[in-house]
Amino acid sequence: MSRTSDVLVVGGGIIGLVTAWRAAQKGLRVAVADPRPGGGAARVAAGMLAAVTELHYGEETLLGLNLASAERYPAFVAELEAASGQETGYRACGTLAVALDTDDRAHLRELHALQRRSGLESQWLTGRECRRLEPMLAPGVRGGLRVDGDHQVDPRRLAAALLTACERAGVAWHHGWAQSLSVVRERATGAVLADGTELTADQVVLAAGSLSGRLAGVPQDVLPPVRPVKGQVLRLTVPRAYAPFLNRTVRAVVRGSHVYLVPRENGELVVGATSEELGWDTTVTAGGVYELLRDAHELVPGITELPLTETLAGLRPGSPDNAPLLGPTALPGLHLATGHYRNGVLLTPVTGDAMAAVLAGGELPDVARPFSPLRFAPASTASPSAAVPPVCVPQEQPV
Repeated sequence: MSRTSDVLVVGGGIIGLVTAWRAAQKGLRVAVADPRPGGGAARVAAGMLAAVTELHYGEETLLGLNLASAERYPAFVAELEAASGQETGYRACGTLAVALDTDDRAHLRELHALQRRSGLESQWLTGRECRRLEPMLAPGVRGGLRVDGDHQVDPRRLAAALLTACERAGVAWHHGWAQSLSVVRERATGAVLADGTELTADQVVLAAGSLSGRLAGVPQDVLPPVRPVKGQVLRLTVPRAYAPFLNRTVRAVVRGSHVYLVPRENGELVVGATSEELGWDTTVTAGGVYELLRDAHELVPGITELPLTETLAGLRPGSPDNAPLLGPTALPGLHLATGHYRNGVLLTPVTGDAMAAVLAGGELPDVARPFSPLRFAPASTASPSAAVPPVCVPQEQPV
């Protein structure tokens, strides 16, 4: 059976959902193919909107995209919550990055200098000032960076709100895996689902996260070079007797591993995350849980008194330069919205806007142009007019 739409989005994670919602708002007939829309990496991600505290040397291009999306978040959340009638758990609570030893303190000092040179707002605090802000911190904290502009959102509630907003905007759902891309006369024309259903569309958006590089039928020179990067995350519950446990997101580097604690208003505390290049494995391991709890305990000793309510592992979609692939490919009719790696939640607003602009017949906005998939296209398929600036390679960080 063949069903027709203007836009077919393959993948119903938060990136696919925001693309579908924004495209539907442009008046396009949109369909989404995914067996469980609203799932994927969003169920595991902590939802840190940390454009400033995750800055590293050589990331100026990616920083511009991250900041542009972070600036849009308050208005984006207000619009989405009004459209869906659901809250997203957005909190403008700020972030505190702390150091536990002399080396980490020196590293934070360098990061602070880089942030200031980049025109970013951050405040250096002594260890005593950090503990005054967050009394549950370990006595050994040597110093930290207070970043009031790095916020958080609950990815699960964000995905649920996007699902409802899509439904109210008229997006159609096809609850099945896309098995292969349909290509007719060297143009993408839809997809075939695992049950044999043929879906046709004028334009196709491949937004399947880490699975985006496995869709059959996509020409090899167009197939997105994404890889799965495993992340294990813990969720704990803060009893009322302990509240408030933490007032803001707290993060640090312990024994060379990044750890963060993200407190929700509903009493949930998210602790993460490992970063493992293990292919498609999503097993929660005793070692991963132990390392996260061990590092979190050094940062906030009282965490071991909290109930452990959930352990999960998910797959981040990484690209060769760990930056997203946004917009048209060398195959007419096929667009990509994938490869967001650790910044999928942060980049949700700017991704939706950029993809909607392209799907409605326009061009990629200037802020998204360096992230065109054509930067990975072979020289024979990428025209000179499609050339894009190089994207700086970011260091790997937690979800």
